[in-house]
Formats: sequence, structure tokens, C-alpha cells
Amino acid sequence: MIPNSTNRSALTRFAWLSIGAAVLTIALKSIAYLLTGSVGLLSDALESLVNLVGALMALAMLIVAARPVDEEHAYGHSKAEYFSSGVEGTLILVAAVSIIVAALPRLITPKPLEQIGVGLAVSVGASLVNLIVALIIRRAGKLHNSITLEANSNHLMTDVWTSVGVITGVGMVTLTGWQRLDPIVAMLVAANIIWTGFGIVRKSVLGLMDTALSLDEQKLIQKVLEPHRQGGVEFHALRTRQSGARQFVSFHVIVPGRWTVQRGHQLLEKIEADIRDALPIVTVFTHLESLNDPASWDDTNLDRKDK
Repeated sequence: MIPNSTNRSALTRFAWLSIGAAVLTIALKSIAYLLTGSVGLLSDALESLVNLVGALMALAMLIVAARPVDEEHAYGHSKAEYFSSGVEGTLILVAAVSIIVAALPRLITPKPLEQIGVGLAVSVGASLVNLIVALIIRRAGKLHNSITLEANSNHLMTDVWTSVGVITGVGMVTLTGWQRLDPIVAMLVAANIIWTGFGIVRKSVLGLMDTALSLDEQKLIQKVLEPHRQGGVEFHALRTRQSGARQFVSFHVIVPGRWTVQRGHQLLEKIEADIRDALPIVTVFTHLESLNDPASWDDTNLDRKDK
């Protein structure tokens, strides 16, 4: 079943959940920083601030993506989700740079940390909030094929890993007394965040470029078509693309010229239904052609050039 606008609009509750988690963790991590003076915990709080901006963007784009088709958007508005994930990935990169900027002065001029035990306890609590919310949103993103929710969950998970790294760094400072460990760990965490951010941005760009379905999904389509090839039917001009939550497949079906229109139409209906069974959120476009007409082989390219 293709996700309709009603189903998509229900996804905004996950964005609100992310917003609530961001507000709570910003408060907790800010308290942890004020208690300890740790630049690592400050970087952690900065990333949660970025999480809040990303969650607000996710909410806005999910609302847009849930709009029904109209005269100007005949295929719906689902591509709006790519803007959200692109912004989310960019914000992750901004957060990583902010962490590095905050850590460098402390690397040059270390400062002792204070009230470490209480600060770490508060930070651990904030991390658990992010972890629980990230897992909930990740599950929803996979279930509803939402790149916005997937990007948001990845963003929250980078925050969790940031917290793990920062807590580890602060703990090592306590054990060793080496104050520079705090900013060093913060910068290592920033490097990991940069990797995640680039991955999210790349996925968003590929979606906006109408990238083809995965190889596994294309193999499912070929599996549906293969039995018909053995019956003398040919296929060409197969094209696939991912557009937000939707998938699109189009191809030409070439049948013997002696077939009636009714027989050809029934075959197309069966093939389209079989592909929808294999890929439940796909929209299929087929075009019927004759094996006996030379013109049937002149339109395999995206833009047909008549002779």
C-alpha cells in the first residue's frame, strides 16, 4: 500500500517527540556544563541545540510531505523530506565544527573540571533520553520509509555517541588528571559526527537526483518479469527512481503483434500487480508495444528521436 497523505501526516508526532527530547537534553546538558566546566559537555549541549533546529525542520517538512496531490504537484509532495534530511545532515556538520572550535582553546590552555560526578550523572540521563527517542524514531522511519525520520534518528544517535565520548573523556580526566583528554576526546567525537553528517547529506542529494532503486529492489523487478520473457514477451526501457517515500518503475512491454488489445492489457495489469506485491510502495507505469513493429525498438532512450 502506498503511504497516503493521512498516514504521512501522522508521522509529525515523531517530530514532536524529537523536539521534546531536544529541549529536555539541552537543559540537562547545559546544567552538566555549568557544574563541571567541561568543554566536552559544552560541545554536547551545542549539538543538542542543533538537534532542536533539525527537529523543527523535520516537523515542517513532514507537514509539507503529507499534503495531498494537487494540480501543481501531481506526484505529491514527498520529496520535501529530502530538504529536511539535507538540512539535518548540514546541521550535524555545523555541530561538529562548533565542537572543534570550542575544544581547541582548551587543548592549548587546559582548565580543571569541577563537580564531575554530578555533571556526568546529569549527562548520562540526557543521553538515555536521546537513545530511547532515537530508537523509536528510527523504527518509525524504516516502517514508513521516511528519510526525514531516518536522518533525525541518525542525528540523535550522533548525539548519543557524542555523549558517550564526552563522558568517557571526562571520566579519563578524573582518573589520570590529564586535563587535555577532555578536548581531545571532544575532537575525536567531532570527527565521527562529520562522517555521519556527510552520509546523510549524500543520501539527500541522491534522492533529489532521482537515483535508481537499490540493486536488490531491481532484482525483485527482474524476478517478476523473467517468467513472461520465457513466454515470448520482451521488455525494455526499464527505469526506476526513489522519490521521498514513493518508488517509481516504468518500462515497455513488447508482445506479439497478433495479440488483441484486451490480452495485452490483461498482461500489463498482472505484471503491475506482481511488482506492487514485491515492492508495496511502488507506482508502476507500463507501455504496450508490438514485436512486429520496428518502431517498438526506437524508443529505448529517455528522449525518443524519431527518424
